Amino acid sequence: MSNGTFHHYFVPDGDYEDNDDPEKCQMLFKMTDERKCSLAEDQDFVIRDDFTIVKRQIEDSARVLEGIAKSISYDLDGEDSYGKYLRRETGQISEAFTNSEKSLLELEVKFKQSQESDLKEESRLSDDFVNMILHTRDVLKETLDISVGLKDKHELLSLIIRSHGTRLSRLKNEYLKF
Repeated sequence: MSNGTFHHYFVPDGDYEDNDDPEKCQMLFKMTDERKCSLAEDQDFVIRDDFTIVKRQIEDSARVLEGIAKSISYDLDGEDSYGKYLRRETGQISEAFTNSEKSLLELEVKFKQSQESDLKEESRLSDDFVNMILHTRDVLKETLDISVGLKDKHELLSLIIRSHGTRLSRLKNEYLKF
């Protein structure tokens, strides 16, 4: 962020849109006028000016490093070092993958059990249907056998009745003759 001068600022939370006020931001560096020494100037003044320039550069560098340190501390999420942070993050990612792998295995097992259950149900329904058809066929066969038997008995009874009818007619005729 810049305030229109040669002073540049660092926004600690990274939200440049909401931080327009340089007072809330940290100065990273400012432009300095580095003029070459002229031969006519006093040697002490040149050395003092060089020290001032070096001091400003050191201050600017310190502010940049401090800003970088704050950024890293925000990124480390409370860990002492970046290596520990990365190990923790790697552990969390590994745990997440392990948990997702377990979940996938559980889903596969449930899916297979569901398929096996469906196959058993279909097989049971199919067996029940086949058994009902076989039972119906047996009942029909038995009914046909009974029907054939009843037809034979009916014919026998018809013959017996005709025979008794004929006999009774003969007996009646003989009885009435006397």
